[in-house]
Amino acid sequence: MVVGSRFVIPGAELSERFSRSSGPGGQGVNTTDSRVELSFDVAASPSIPEHLRDRVLAELGPRLVDGVLTIAASEHRSQLQNREAARARLANLLRDASAPPPAKRRPTKPSRGSKERRLASKKRRSDVKRGRSGRFDD
Repeated sequence: MVVGSRFVIPGAELSERFSRSSGPGGQGVNTTDSRVELSFDVAASPSIPEHLRDRVLAELGPRLVDGVLTIAASEHRSQLQNREAARARLANLLRDASAPPPAKRRPTKPSRGSKERRLASKKRRSDVKRGRSGRFDD
């Protein structure tokens, strides 16, 4: 399974469990094991480069149980579609978790024009409110 351009996870590192799914399927829902639980041991995987492993573990920390990431898919009626959905979800999670953090924001000062526009709008608003004062000139 390809995870972006950073690394590839061989299928042998993934473990799948199948169980009965709740949801659509009519009478067949009671007999087919269409729900898929896909597990991947993030902490012990040799496929994830060392420099990315710490970042992935930190990002996925709350979702991991003893370093293992588990994804359940039961939205489709067929086991094959659920397997594909679980693998796609795993790839997206790992891709997002291994992405480098965004660049730090460099603080900037408001431009002269933006200051002038802000003060002009405050002045207009002030004039509107001053025009509402309870005086009636009839």
